[in-house]
Amino acid sequence: MPGQCWIVGTDPSGAWIGHADALACWTAGGWRFVDAQEGMSAWDRETQSPALFRDGSWRIGEVHGRLIVDGQQLVGPRLAAIGNPEGGTLIDAEAREVIAQVLAAMREHGLIAVDEM
Repeated sequence: MPGQCWIVGTDPSGAWIGHADALACWTAGGWRFVDAQEGMSAWDRETQSPALFRDGSWRIGEVHGRLIVDGQQLVGPRLAAIGNPEGGTLIDAEAREVIAQVLAAMREHGLIAVDEM
């Protein structure tokens, strides 16, 4: 159907030979190809996720970049591991438990690396 497009695989066949990694779009005049460029993005209707051409290949379902809300960056590159609290002169078990839960959530979301103790 005219207007539909597909991401061509790395080893195409048939009418798509010679167009590896391109976008293949069907038009009233036949196939039209758009060569993938670094940073090109599309929407994959099958997986309902973004497709990004990065480092020479299509990455389906990955989101790259920063999250900025109202001009403030909220999420950026993953930071180094943060160790769990320990030691000190006054032990507050409730505070340590809450801090440990916050750190666990941040690690689970990939915002900080896992502490390799």
